Amino acid sequence: MKAAALINALSIVALAVGAGCSAENDASVYPSKPITIVVPFAPGGGGDTFTRAIALQAQEMMGTKVFVENRAGGSGTIGVGSVARARPDGYTLGFVSSSPVVMAPHLLNVPYDPAVDLTYLARFVVTVNPVLARADAPFKSYDEMLEFGRANPGKLRWSTAGINGASHIATLAAFEQEGVAATFVPMQGSSEVMAGLLGGTVDVGVISDYAGPLAAGDIQVLAEIGPEPIPELPELPTFKSRNYPLAPTIFYGIAGPAGLPAEVITKWGEALRVITASDQFKDVAARLNGQVAYLEHQQFEADIKREIDTMGAALRALGMLE
Repeated sequence: MKAAALINALSIVALAVGAGCSAENDASVYPSKPITIVVPFAPGGGGDTFTRAIALQAQEMMGTKVFVENRAGGSGTIGVGSVARARPDGYTLGFVSSSPVVMAPHLLNVPYDPAVDLTYLARFVVTVNPVLARADAPFKSYDEMLEFGRANPGKLRWSTAGINGASHIATLAAFEQEGVAATFVPMQGSSEVMAGLLGGTVDVGVISDYAGPLAAGDIQVLAEIGPEPIPELPELPTFKSRNYPLAPTIFYGIAGPAGLPAEVITKWGEALRVITASDQFKDVAARLNGQVAYLEHQQFEADIKREIDTMGAALRALGMLE
């Protein structure tokens, strides 16, 4: 009798422990397993650094591992395409920015419709995206760079992080308006562009991640391709002030495939709101010349769709689309 009672008691304990573990690992509660955030650019760039900072804080808040996976190529469209095709359960998300979402789909055969196939969870940063040159370049201002390009057709070599992205097309349109025949050198990410700039592979780079080399005195800033001046260098020209055809706002955000559950949207929206308000994240933004600019899901999604339409109209006006 005592043995039977002991067995029954152990059985009850085992069932209780099993029930507790089951509740703890309930797949209906998000998240119940690790999450992957795809960065569609090479490691080391601004988007990659921001995403890793977000992942580090998010895994503490959500109680699960948050991994970052780089899938570079196609001006960011390969990685974004993999996110759009992922199962809409919240376990595969992606970093998104202006180029693969707003610009590239108008010009490339991309494996997604950015207005339909993605759920935009939140925007976290807008960033400057300046025209950079080495400190020892033969030009010391934006106008001198243009003069050098006009006087030396094809000799001004330049690059940005990807082909047919916002920075590429905006700068190309500016050079065309200014009568500059420059040579574009394709590269996959901002870290590669900076290495090419410092190593002499290119003369000009258009990227957002430049604070370290600028502080070291290795590079100079010539202009800003966006609509607003660089806060620390308000005297420099902007593409808007020069009345160029395109002066894109460069944004960074997190998205997932279409059809994400409301719980996933809510949890990530709240997590990103808290993360972007933290001192740790603000320090990263300051280091990378980014301006914290949180936008929640509905507003971010509405802004994206409006930007897509606006960019399409601008490209048609430039004769780049039918």
